Amino acid sequence: MSVYVVGHKNPDTDSVTSAIAYAELKKATGTDAVAVMQGELNPETRMVLDKFGFSAPEIMTDATGKQVILVDHSDIAQAPDNLDKGEVVEIIDHHKIGDVTTNNPIFFCAKPVGCTGTVLKQLYEINNVAIPEKVAGLMLCAIISDTVLFKSPTTTDADKAACEELAKIAGVSDMQALAMEMFKAKSAVDGVPAKDLIFRDYKDFDMNGNKVGCGQLELVDLSLVENIRDDLYNAMKEVKEEGGRHTVLLMLTDIMKEGTDLMVVSDDPSYVEKAYNVKVDGQSVWVDGMMSRKKQTIPPLQEAFGC
Repeated sequence: MSVYVVGHKNPDTDSVTSAIAYAELKKATGTDAVAVMQGELNPETRMVLDKFGFSAPEIMTDATGKQVILVDHSDIAQAPDNLDKGEVVEIIDHHKIGDVTTNNPIFFCAKPVGCTGTVLKQLYEINNVAIPEKVAGLMLCAIISDTVLFKSPTTTDADKAACEELAKIAGVSDMQALAMEMFKAKSAVDGVPAKDLIFRDYKDFDMNGNKVGCGQLELVDLSLVENIRDDLYNAMKEVKEEGGRHTVLLMLTDIMKEGTDLMVVSDDPSYVEKAYNVKVDGQSVWVDGMMSRKKQTIPPLQEAFGC
């Protein structure tokens, strides 16, 4: 029976590459593992897979009757549908522990690092399995993406060390050039419907009974979205109403300036103002230094909602 290795909904580079890298490790240690994903590739992830010669994993959104390994998440809301009708056999992550539960003991490895790719680097070493050159390239790109080339506050020394070693294995001599190639791909917005941009990197959260959604677009320059701001705002209002959400945020993160223009649609913007000590005036507010949804955006908002 195959085991399906799957990342979260609205897959990003870490989610997709971790599924591939861990499936390769499981196969090397005797398990019939298949990497899958829960949605279409974003531009950055497509560029990374093309660069290192990988095809996109098949899409799998239903866990019914399947054994699954969750990577880069442990929340039911981010997992495949009907997770309770399948069997979770492992979880590999770098986020806070979510609400997935199991009937039996499983291997659960979650570490406070900037990327699941860093955790996987350590698991390859623990299992005495050499990382294939192309797989090392994927893992390197995942860490660069999640840490924004070490600019994110989620970055640890373990992430930096992993990148140095993975770059050598992958034959990457200029990590900065690779990062800029990725960031340019990540910034691609031309011709993409506004709602698709919101959901490119998006997660929902339960905050004291309130459904709060947060998307993020990482951009090399905010001017790239200057002409579509109204479209994004209107799409956010649709997303809010359609999902019965209290608040929808869209982080327009300027990679170079190291901050976020935070777009806000909310039943009560005072929660956002309290969380970040800002005044929301119009569609958005600049939050200097905000780079990480996981560490800088969601925790203060959860605290504001009394979670």
